[in-house]
Amino acid sequence: MPEDKLQQYQSLIDELKADLGDPAFERIFKQKTAKLSKPDQFLLKMEMTRLSQPIARFIDLRGQVAGEVKPYEYQGKQHFMDDIAIEVFEREVARLGGYTLAVYEAVMSTENNFKVMQRNAVEKAEKVEQEKDHHNYTPLIRFASYECRSEERMNYSIKISVEVNSNEPRIAATTSDISLSGAKIKLPVAIKVEPGKLLNIRLVGLEQDFELGLKEGIQYEVVAVEQGTVEYNQVRLKRTFIEHKPGFDEFLNSFIHGNKRRYKINLDNTLDAVVCKGYEQYYLPRVSSLFMFVSERKNHLYPSMVLTNENNAYVNYYFEDEQKSSSLYQIFSSKRLRYLQTQKSAVKEAYCYVFTHSSKGKIYFYSAFDHELKEHAQLRDLFLGFGSKKDSWRVFKIQMMPSHHEDAYIPLSLPTSAGKNVEKLNKKPTPRVQGFIQDVKHLLLVTEVSQPDITEHFQTLQFDQALVNKLKLFGHGKSATPPPLEVVSLEYVNLRAHKRYLYKTHVAIHIDGKGSVQGVTRDFSVMGMQVECPQPLPIAKGDYIHVDLLDLQRITKSYDLTKLRYEVMAVNKAKTIINLKVAKIGDLDHSAVHFFRVLIENNKNKLVACDEAPKIPGLSLALRNMVTKSVCQFPLYLQKETSHNAVGAIGQGLYPTSLHKILHSFREDGQDHIDAKAVFPDRFIEETLTETLKSISRQDKPLRYTLFIRFNTSKHKQHEAMKAECIPAGNSFKELHLFLKNALRKELLFVYDVYISKTGRPDMDYLANELRYISHYAIHKAKDLEEALWSVTGVCDLIDISEFVLENLPIDQQLVAMMQERKKEWQKKIVSN
Repeated sequence: MPEDKLQQYQSLIDELKADLGDPAFERIFKQKTAKLSKPDQFLLKMEMTRLSQPIARFIDLRGQVAGEVKPYEYQGKQHFMDDIAIEVFEREVARLGGYTLAVYEAVMSTENNFKVMQRNAVEKAEKVEQEKDHHNYTPLIRFASYECRSEERMNYSIKISVEVNSNEPRIAATTSDISLSGAKIKLPVAIKVEPGKLLNIRLVGLEQDFELGLKEGIQYEVVAVEQGTVEYNQVRLKRTFIEHKPGFDEFLNSFIHGNKRRYKINLDNTLDAVVCKGYEQYYLPRVSSLFMFVSERKNHLYPSMVLTNENNAYVNYYFEDEQKSSSLYQIFSSKRLRYLQTQKSAVKEAYCYVFTHSSKGKIYFYSAFDHELKEHAQLRDLFLGFGSKKDSWRVFKIQMMPSHHEDAYIPLSLPTSAGKNVEKLNKKPTPRVQGFIQDVKHLLLVTEVSQPDITEHFQTLQFDQALVNKLKLFGHGKSATPPPLEVVSLEYVNLRAHKRYLYKTHVAIHIDGKGSVQGVTRDFSVMGMQVECPQPLPIAKGDYIHVDLLDLQRITKSYDLTKLRYEVMAVNKAKTIINLKVAKIGDLDHSAVHFFRVLIENNKNKLVACDEAPKIPGLSLALRNMVTKSVCQFPLYLQKETSHNAVGAIGQGLYPTSLHKILHSFREDGQDHIDAKAVFPDRFIEETLTETLKSISRQDKPLRYTLFIRFNTSKHKQHEAMKAECIPAGNSFKELHLFLKNALRKELLFVYDVYISKTGRPDMDYLANELRYISHYAIHKAKDLEEALWSVTGVCDLIDISEFVLENLPIDQQLVAMMQERKKEWQKKIVSN
């Protein structure tokens, strides 16, 4: 594009502009452009010709420069300029031999011009921002805070006159950006306008150069007033379209489209969206909490769907019985869910204690919510004491918040005018997907928060063994026809360690004590395969089997492909299709791994990669969007620096946590970053986590820590008010006895369960459309965004478990109660402020 070339040669253009008016300009031009191609030389020559064109454009610098503006006459036409502009005007006219476009641009670019000063200030601020210490200033990423615009906005500053009230004189102002149906303008702070106020605006700057037929002006409505500088506010406007001006609409649309490269499209909305989506796509696949959706029919609440990823799938598996039927329906009964609804807080919380009992080959679940153990106080020690001695003992934190099927639709942040495909890509959920989500009323997060110290404490509780039968109150029977629970896998970039390939070959499956079965592979990878058999197999998930690769053994003598040990990872309902994973014994080699690695390497051009198709297209994305709109935890991102990790960003969803509120209390108004240095102990991330993350892979289970934060509300500096200690999950709390005791006496104490996952590559496909749009107009910004996302090395998820830990540890409960009262007072103060 010509505009791209002009931007590419801007420094050369500036040099040539200085030579305009020189009698030897043609020779100078040829010398300076000798190395350019003929088309580029022609383009620059046309630009010089444009700048040399005589013009009669009126210059009015009133309100646009820092100097004192006065009338100035030239060739019978009066202009308004300050002394600096007059000096530049006269110098350039003398040099160029008349009033040309180059003269006008030189006058409009003096150092005391407000637009030039603002541009310089922005560049300086960006430089300062880049030099900030990442440890002290952490970007705050507000999840799902982006929005979709229907049109492109162009950064374009023109003079306008604004009529606020019909009985008052018009006010001189300027635009910051403009679109077909709206604008952002700069108004002096003394001019007070409120959202909903109607303004009449004349586009003086455009009317000087074009015949628009807008003598009566255009009516706009105030949408919002944003604080700008000390002198000006930024006022966002939308057109009311009360006047019927199709000719002007067509002109403005054409003007924006034709000049969007010269004046630059406003990318703020899309940039914000890419940043948010970029961090969201890292977080959701690494969350260790199970996403459970609760629907309502005929006044009955029930779990209808769960959204799983690599980190939270084990929670869903835990609640399955010997038939792989989910017990979530029984444990999260309508009665329990209705009780949660009675809580006044936006996020309803509870703790669920669970264990299982096996009898005659069947698994039975027992569960109790914390409020139920308080209601049946005489059974509390019995349930906790008996259940905690079971290997199946688990404690889960439950968080419930509203969820709406409307949240399933998050369109691209691109304006529909940006391209023909935008509207096509912005499709709402299909009727089939809508059928699954239309009855959803709540989203539940189910997070395992079991703590060994607390489990050991429960095991010391005394109870009468003869009363064990009373635990039937908390038992869950078997349903003859268990209601279906839709298990949906979160779709994101394929981060499998090994790609799968479609391939059919005969195998023999040996099941210990149950004979052998012939089958055919459907696909394979270095670490596993999927096999289909003609008849049902007497196996279940978790079993170990041995496989002979019959056909493949005939083509190799270098590898023994018989009696290969595999673990069963999944079985379909008909028990005819099984997913297998290599099962190594200790550090012993597995010949199938080496064989398939060589086979794939030598036949990449022949093998067909396996693309996984979702069971219900669009459902995963819909649920993902619904989760994004209701994040209630504390995401923290680790970023790679020269030799260590550091906090790169902090996420915040619709429901801020207690830790968000602490950090916000030290943040100045208007700041878009917070100080996260005090969240963890000194050097914990830089040293401890940096070394630990080096030793694990993306496929490993999340690291787990317990974080304790003491908060002194009387201190005004964050590093004095916050003290943190962090220990690996499973370590005894006893080493922190004094730390906890001091906090309980005078300060506030917060306890967090911390899950830390190593990340893989970012899911750039999820961001491709917005990144492509940004690259079109500002490729350097697109590259900066990509680099920032690629630098993310880990994702931390912090879950507040203060109540569970403090109320169940053998510590002075009177001190705990007094601290909890202080915490409530602090929370009230935060809300009132």
